[in-house]
Amino acid sequence: QLQLVESGGGLVQSGGSLRLSCAASGFSLAYYVVGWFRQGPGKEREGVACMGRGAGNTDYEDSVKGRFTFSRDHAKNMAYLQMNSLKPEDTAVYYCALDPYSQTCTDVGDKSRYVHWGQGTQVTVSS
Repeated sequence: QLQLVESGGGLVQSGGSLRLSCAASGFSLAYYVVGWFRQGPGKEREGVACMGRGAGNTDYEDSVKGRFTFSRDHAKNMAYLQMNSLKPEDTAVYYCALDPYSQTCTDVGDKSRYVHWGQGTQVTVSS
């Protein structure tokens, strides 16, 4: 059974860092485009970062470029989102998701191709 489980969220002060993890089971993460999304209070879910199949290309939403880094560990079947210099506006539930249709990450904001989602992990950044 295909499953994604996010972890690593929490409460952090502005300027702090967190590392989110996405653990995959029932399949190999390497064969999918993987995306990180977030949904803040009263906001629509938005794309944060994505990575193509294998050690493919990455793309980031403009507001997180230079602060967030997407990585994968295929041996552990994990994906990570390192988040530095966090801001209160980064507060959201963060989700990882899979796009089984694409080879590369072409549009970090396009969530229509993502069909498998984790349950999310809460990130709260205090000012």
